[in-house]
Amino acid sequence: MFNNKIKDMKKIAVLFVGLLIGSTVFSQKMMTRSGEIKFDATVPGAMDEVIGTNKTVSSIFEKSTREIVVQAMIKSFKFKSNLMQEHFNENYIESDTFPKATFKGKVLNYDGKTGSYEVEGDLNIHGVSKKVKTKVSVINGESKLDISGSFTIKLSDYKIDVPALAKNTLAETAKISIKLSLENK
Repeated sequence: MFNNKIKDMKKIAVLFVGLLIGSTVFSQKMMTRSGEIKFDATVPGAMDEVIGTNKTVSSIFEKSTREIVVQAMIKSFKFKSNLMQEHFNENYIESDTFPKATFKGKVLNYDGKTGSYEVEGDLNIHGVSKKVKTKVSVINGESKLDISGSFTIKLSDYKIDVPALAKNTLAETAKISIKLSLENK
């Protein structure tokens, strides 16, 4: 009877180790908590640059389904000027009401190789979700994946108003640049 219990325990241990190794080997999830998004709404030729950078962006990429999720906390965007950062958070993006921006979508036709791919999905900023489609560069490393790209949004599409007094400094569009260095989860 005692030998049967030991055999059962060995079977359970082997099964557990097999599941643990299998989930690690076949895991396709990659992630980061230190991605970077740059928000540039500078009017061409303006003296003041309206550029905010967030270096604490979280992202998960599921290689097998090609699904990607990106999340940025709005208050983590840093600007050259404290006043500009305050206006960004309080007057334009209203970060107390809308604390994060998200993107949920897919890297289309991703085949596991380094190259240029289209990304399509829903971008949610300021409580408004819109479809976005753009190209990204994907660089595969041994246990790392770098994704970078940029696209332009129209601020009014996301119900972000540009006051008349700010039109000489704050553009009606913003270039969003993203850099993600993802690692196996």
